[in-house]
Amino acid sequence: MSLPNGYSINSPPSESGEDEEPLIKNNPGKFCCSARLNLAILMFLGFSVVYGLRVNLSVAMVAMVNTTDPDATKNSSVIHACPLPSGYPWDSETQGWLLGAFFFGYLCTQIPGGYLAGHYGGSIFLGLGVLGTAVLTLFTPLAAKWGSYWLFALRALEGFGEGVTFPAMMAMWARWAPPLERSRLTTLSGSGSSFGAFLALPLTGYICEQLGWPAVFYIWGAGCFWAVLWFAFVSDDPRTHRRISDEERDYIINSIGPQVKHLFSGTGHGWTLPLLSMMLSVPLWAIILTQMSANWAFYTLLTSLPTYMSDILHFDLQSNGFLSALPYLGSLVVSLLSAVAADILIERKVFSVTIVRKIFTVTGLVLPAVFLVAVNYAGCDHILTVTFFTLSSSLGGTSAPGVYINQIDIAPRYAGFLLGITNTFGTIPGVLAPIHSLAGWRKVFWVAAGINLGGAIIYLLLGTADIQPTRGQNITVE
Repeated sequence: MSLPNGYSINSPPSESGEDEEPLIKNNPGKFCCSARLNLAILMFLGFSVVYGLRVNLSVAMVAMVNTTDPDATKNSSVIHACPLPSGYPWDSETQGWLLGAFFFGYLCTQIPGGYLAGHYGGSIFLGLGVLGTAVLTLFTPLAAKWGSYWLFALRALEGFGEGVTFPAMMAMWARWAPPLERSRLTTLSGSGSSFGAFLALPLTGYICEQLGWPAVFYIWGAGCFWAVLWFAFVSDDPRTHRRISDEERDYIINSIGPQVKHLFSGTGHGWTLPLLSMMLSVPLWAIILTQMSANWAFYTLLTSLPTYMSDILHFDLQSNGFLSALPYLGSLVVSLLSAVAADILIERKVFSVTIVRKIFTVTGLVLPAVFLVAVNYAGCDHILTVTFFTLSSSLGGTSAPGVYINQIDIAPRYAGFLLGITNTFGTIPGVLAPIHSLAGWRKVFWVAAGINLGGAIIYLLLGTADIQPTRGQNITVE
């Protein structure tokens, strides 16, 4: 497959390319307490907030729908001066649409967010994305009172604001993450999503029982305060950071510079993009299809597991939230350990970057598929079912230092934009999975497992961590 000027997207990079030879050196500075680690922790907290905001409806929906008197759902002696909103007569299809509404908005801003973050820097977009989602969450009880259409619109608007966050994160790490630390820094940042889900699921159940479901959205809306820390302490690149040491700044710039020197010129990737090269890139399509496959199972559990725990296993609301949270605690731990292991394998040159990405990606898709299938044969055994769910989600965390950070490997200069593309496709399962997941649970888990296996095969055959040529006619995006 040829590109203009005779270049092939699959041809090996030449020595004259701008984004082609990674410069990897041993780290002369301290990782602990470094500016880049502090940035990763703030990102971790930010994604904890937005994922808490994203999943709280999954648990609260049980209380919002299953009763006509919210006080009857609480094992509490709290007396409210004013009555809480009544339960809503939403059938399973309506619930599926409301749970999937977030992703309709989330789809729309991934690519524009990645493009603008790559040009202007990601801090403003990540900060406003988290802040906007937190503010909008405060209006959830009012929207629900007005009707399901209003709640659908609000959730879609929340997704619209949050869609820029992951592309903005990747655009920032293109400037901040030395090659030997990419796995651990990006995974630590993104694993805030698992931590947020882990906190939100049990806390939401507890709050619903003690204070009523509207309090869930008011309390989680307090995530607005995170934005104060973000805008006070974060900078788009090491050169403009006010508290970074000279040693750390020089290490980051020297190790990244040859790959993405344009990102340190103050204009990011500019207004032009090698769109033809991207459209014809087999490795990019491998990332897209694999991420879609992995996300199908992830979003199925994220949005529908509380309903399964309630309707099939008949757990009470508080137990439901705690048990639904266990898989995300496991995913958090496994993803962080996998990221450290991936960086060690790369640093010690045990395997090439491509082999490392494939090992962790395939492991993170195949093993979860096995345990999803096992759920079908656990019957009504509560312990086995929860164990299989936890193992499936936990082992899925091994893909975090695999396909989910592969964009920064193949084109660090355009990492934010590429993540916007892959996340757009990867969000489609978030729209489809909740809508169909209430119709037959056995089919749900078989389909998710099969899609996972298909993604593993695609990435094993077509995935790579080699930097892709970006020559040819660039296209200016107006």
